Amino acid sequence: MERIWVSSYFAILLVLLASSPTFSTSSSDGVSLSTSLGSTSRHLLQAKKACPVQFQFLNYTIITSQCKAPKYPANRCCAAFKKFACPYAKEINDFTTDCASVMFSYINLYGKYPPGLFASECREGEKGLKCPKSPPSANTNIAN
Repeated sequence: MERIWVSSYFAILLVLLASSPTFSTSSSDGVSLSTSLGSTSRHLLQAKKACPVQFQFLNYTIITSQCKAPKYPANRCCAAFKKFACPYAKEINDFTTDCASVMFSYINLYGKYPPGLFASECREGEKGLKCPKSPPSANTNIAN
């Protein structure tokens, strides 16, 4: 009897996990940098390529020095986020890589920001932030 209950429990858990939504933090064009939650979903077997940008070695001071608790002023946080992320907009918006999730992981690691801070505060249009057509050199964010 107990064995049937355990099997039923795992079957219910599997159904719940399979039907849960996933979220995306990227955009389809290379000009805007999207930080909004999307409705695209991924399947378990859909692997992403490693990000060509080594976000672990970048300097996050531009964000952490401007975007501070407890109020997280949107104008300062978003300007700092754009300054940091726009040079990598092409990579961040590439659905085939894990660049967006890796970048946000490091931003949250160093800044200890509340979940979704930049997605909810930094909007300039339907697709997120608008980056300049020719972003500044990516080398400006490399840590020394």
